[in-house]
Amino acid sequence: MTDTSNTTIFELADQFIALANQLSQQEGDVGKVGTALRFAAARFNAFEAAIKSADLGAEKDNALDWFSAEYREMLNDNLDDHIANPPVMQEEAVDDSVQIFKG
Repeated sequence: MTDTSNTTIFELADQFIALANQLSQQEGDVGKVGTALRFAAARFNAFEAAIKSADLGAEKDNALDWFSAEYREMLNDNLDDHIANPPVMQEEAVDDSVQIFKG
């Protein structure tokens, strides 16, 4: 597979985020949309692994480790960004169903 597009991963991600924002507003449930987005990412990444692997059964653990590490690094970077630059929410857009994350 050769990448012939000049579109960056950040531009593609922005398109997914725009759709997620639209769906969050439509559904009124950020958590539901976040869960759906994680499921979609997992499903698409499993497909990606399957088409890139000669023997996915044998390489499954390596794929899990690689995708998990990639996601963890990306999530960590974005959490740091939101800590440094908290999102400004409009009063009516505040999601009162936000959960407190406990370790």
